Amino acid sequence: MKTARPKILRRLVWLFFFAISIFAIPVRAGSLTLPPEATQAMAQIYDGDPDGAIATAQKLQLSQPDQPLGFILEAEAEWWKTFCASSEIKYGMVDAWKRGKKSEDEAYFALADKAIELAQAQIARSETAEMHLYTGAGYALKARLFGLRGEHRAVAHAGVSARTEFLRALELDPNMADATAGIGLYNYYVDSFSSIVKMLSFFMGIPGGNKQEGIRQMQIGMDRGVLFSVDTRFYLAKNLRKYDQQYEQALLVGQPLVARYPNNPVYLLLLGNLNAELSRNEKAAEYFHAVLKLPAIQSACEAPPSVPASNCMPCFVRARDIAKSFLASLP
Repeated sequence: MKTARPKILRRLVWLFFFAISIFAIPVRAGSLTLPPEATQAMAQIYDGDPDGAIATAQKLQLSQPDQPLGFILEAEAEWWKTFCASSEIKYGMVDAWKRGKKSEDEAYFALADKAIELAQAQIARSETAEMHLYTGAGYALKARLFGLRGEHRAVAHAGVSARTEFLRALELDPNMADATAGIGLYNYYVDSFSSIVKMLSFFMGIPGGNKQEGIRQMQIGMDRGVLFSVDTRFYLAKNLRKYDQQYEQALLVGQPLVARYPNNPVYLLLLGNLNAELSRNEKAAEYFHAVLKLPAIQSACEAPPSVPASNCMPCFVRARDIAKSFLASLP
């Protein structure tokens, strides 16, 4: 009992901490204001309509061609299409684990580079925290795809560049919650590396991280962020599961994603996976069945044989197959 009690107390502290953070009203909001088109594109991305978000982001690019935000949002939408289509089950967990290079990757990197270029041009005219945030976002977008392709050195360079930009944004505006979230993600990931990777990071001159400080910083981004709040919540939930096996905490962090964006198959699969890990099989099955019942998946993938199979987008195919696989594995 003596050894179990501290573990139970730590779990209770975690649950209390996240319960407060989810339902409390933030004291201060992040100091970033987005145009309506950006807010619309983000809502489309996170509610499972990345193609609609791309069209909205491209309209923003046309109306503000010298601003980086439209290009960041288009790349963000493309990333979620890639993440969903690359997802698979390994070690009992659904995630986008690793894939090789693909021809469409260059267009994605071009969007991220365009955002960085435009943000740096704005900084050359007048330095602002917002433009450093957008520059950091561009590097972070590149780091994601490098990571999916297993290009660790490129991930490291892009991650360090993003960190530098986020730190400068916070120097200029300490209330920039989105920049705090970016630093938090960096701290969490670097401290989650294996000892061998940490040793290599030391010789490469990569700044160290601190997982607990990263979680605290991500919490700020979740509560007060404008651009990164949803992404931060997803990655924290996913990482608590993947790196720490803290399924209950991950579930508590991730539940608001499905509550707010019920049409996103990635979020539904994550919540189903977490419930399965906790042996809550009936609840897990509810999430997996919800994936199969999504209107987009039903209309595109469950069509009559006369409809071309190409109408079922790769993300929908993968989400449907993963949901069916999980359902078949449940006791």
